[in-house]
Amino acid sequence: MSINEVFMPALSSTMTEGKIVSWVKSPGDKVEKGETVVVVESDKADMDVETFYEGYLAHIIVAAGETAPVGAAIAYIAETEAEIATAKSLANAGGAAAPSTAAPIPVAAAAIATPITTSQNGSNHQPGRVVVSPRARKLAKELKVDLNTLKGSGPYGRIVAEDIEVVVGKVQPATTLVVAPPVVTPAPATIPAPAPVVTPVPTQVVTSSVPGQVVPFTTLQNAVIRGMVASLSVPVFRVSYTISTDGLDKLYKQIKSKGVTMTALLAKAVAVTLQKHPILNASYSDQGVVNHSHINISVAVAMDDGGLITPVLQNADAIDIYSLSRNWKSLVERARTKQLQPAEYNSGTFTLSNLGMFGVDTFDAILPPGQGSILAIGASRPQVVATADGLFAVRQQMQVTITCDHRIIYGADAAGFLQDLAKLIETNPQSLTM
Repeated sequence: MSINEVFMPALSSTMTEGKIVSWVKSPGDKVEKGETVVVVESDKADMDVETFYEGYLAHIIVAAGETAPVGAAIAYIAETEAEIATAKSLANAGGAAAPSTAAPIPVAAAAIATPITTSQNGSNHQPGRVVVSPRARKLAKELKVDLNTLKGSGPYGRIVAEDIEVVVGKVQPATTLVVAPPVVTPAPATIPAPAPVVTPVPTQVVTSSVPGQVVPFTTLQNAVIRGMVASLSVPVFRVSYTISTDGLDKLYKQIKSKGVTMTALLAKAVAVTLQKHPILNASYSDQGVVNHSHINISVAVAMDDGGLITPVLQNADAIDIYSLSRNWKSLVERARTKQLQPAEYNSGTFTLSNLGMFGVDTFDAILPPGQGSILAIGASRPQVVATADGLFAVRQQMQVTITCDHRIIYGADAAGFLQDLAKLIETNPQSLTM
């Protein structure tokens, strides 16, 4: 006889608390292994939380709309129906009746930088077991796909819906799923059962701007605030450069109909240039310079409900411009609906912030935590310039400003990078399609 606790999982390396978006299951409902029981809002995404234990959702500790620290118990799952009353008693007693155990160590639900695969409470991924998301399992049954023949592309090798769609030739964005870390806590059978506890209905948080009203920060906004405050401790410097974009604009008009975006073109140009300047793709650590093995370009995107998120174009230097544009479109769509997996918004090694699309001429960008550089891109405008032959001409020009961590990057490094970026955009933009 046992009662399992569902804990608030650490869905990202910076997450300190999570908000319950909704409970998929209600108290008393039967739950199966691998079934989603709750949706949790992390720093920047809504994640489905599954359980690897079968039983009954006995009691909800943290109601929808409320928050809890990472590692805190948010619900009890009873092994049998007879234990539901015992679990409720345990909840009302504040867990005091449970035998003392070592404090649980939350298990990361998805690979961030260094995946955490084991903990005091065991691994989320059990060796020899095929881990399948609920949506993927349902889709496999409908399409008659043998799950045992697939290799999952999700966290810890989990089979997700996209893996099924790839097999049948219908590729769509994968649904983000997260595994909650289970902990078994034996419960004494002698505790009397109290009256059922009614889970309170949360008050809806108002996010619109109302004169005279104080609107609480969203989880995403709080994450941005923490990052910006952390950036204040980093010594940075900024270097600006003027780049002519006539060739890039011409290329964009030629391939725009094929789904290519200007964001993808700029990300590709930056990524290719970073190959020559790896120090701009590096980051600082207390142990020394972290030289990243991949060039992952984060691009800042404003969210409709406040805050911003930075979807990541991974391996942007190695992917063709057409695939890169498709990836970007998918990332933005899923970012708007909070369906990005953690690695899709926190694995960046270099960031772009483009306010030029709003007509901004020039601006400074704040360095994101964990990165060495961010490039601020202004609008491309027609300018009268003096040519090499002493005449005047009109050229499309944009101002870019790079912000760098001065602990590892120096002025000459930044200037050399901007010089080569300008050379690529001005003289050889066609190479971005190769």
